[in-house]
Amino acid sequence: MLLKPSGLDGSVPIDMTPIIDTVFNLLIFFLVATTFQQTEREMQIALPQARASGPITAALREIVINVDASGRFIVAGRETRDEDLSALLRDAVASNPEQKVSVRGDRTTPYANVARALDICKGAGVAEPYLETVPLN
Repeated sequence: MLLKPSGLDGSVPIDMTPIIDTVFNLLIFFLVATTFQQTEREMQIALPQARASGPITAALREIVINVDASGRFIVAGRETRDEDLSALLRDAVASNPEQKVSVRGDRTTPYANVARALDICKGAGVAEPYLETVPLN
């Protein structure tokens, strides 16, 4: 005597709902994580072009200083004064001497504004601030 499973056609039913829920949760997690990481890099800053530009390494706690067309500094989505930027960088370097800092200057801003940002970085103890560019087309 053979025992048949309880399915209508003789097969064992498999509930796919938990697997689908898990896949959707992972998808949502990665979409949200990627969106938060890219917010700094998607500001309205028109970067200059350079032949040797390259991708920025995904460093933990990298500080990104955006210099807009009018010369204002924007860090973490907020406008920052020179003194506040210097204090922020000093604190970051005190806790991590190898702090990574990227300066993203709008291509239409005078170079003096970008140089001011680099000067603040050096004055705060940042060993090697990175000047971000985009590749030539």
